[in-house]
Amino acid sequence: MNWCFIIPLIVGILCAILGYLLGRQSAPTATVTDSTGNSETIKWRERYADLEGQLAECRKTLKTQIEKSAVGSVLPFDATKVKAVFGKKVKQDDLKIIEGIGPKIEELFHNNGIKTWEDLSTTTVLRCKKILKSGGKAFELHRPDTWPKQAEMAYNGLWEELKHWQKTLDGGR
Repeated sequence: MNWCFIIPLIVGILCAILGYLLGRQSAPTATVTDSTGNSETIKWRERYADLEGQLAECRKTLKTQIEKSAVGSVLPFDATKVKAVFGKKVKQDDLKIIEGIGPKIEELFHNNGIKTWEDLSTTTVLRCKKILKSGGKAFELHRPDTWPKQAEMAYNGLWEELKHWQKTLDGGR
């Protein structure tokens, strides 16, 4: 047997393994964790989602302002029509008409500057979740995914459509 080929082959394999291990160890990691164990990637994704939510909110606000200037006035509220559809008396801008919102959540939203159906319709789901989170653990269980759209329907006086949609919802979802 010729050892001239085996020794360089073994040395080459060992060098390749050592090079691979050193390369892996010295390569920068894809994510950097902080002292709490959160990765920077997660933080950036959350920041991106937050910015996307703010952008959507700005677009909705701009659209609403354009529509208001075109119409010239706020849509009239017809309490008798609402009572005919829902079977109960509803005050204008009562957030409790939204499936999933009760008195405590309405108060929480009022404290955060969302007092009308129009305000809620131009609020992003992300902001709704942040408001709920600010209220404590009990409020974090709620899912406000449909609340802005429901509020938009209420603001636009689409009572039959809102009632029909709410029948398919489960606690606001």
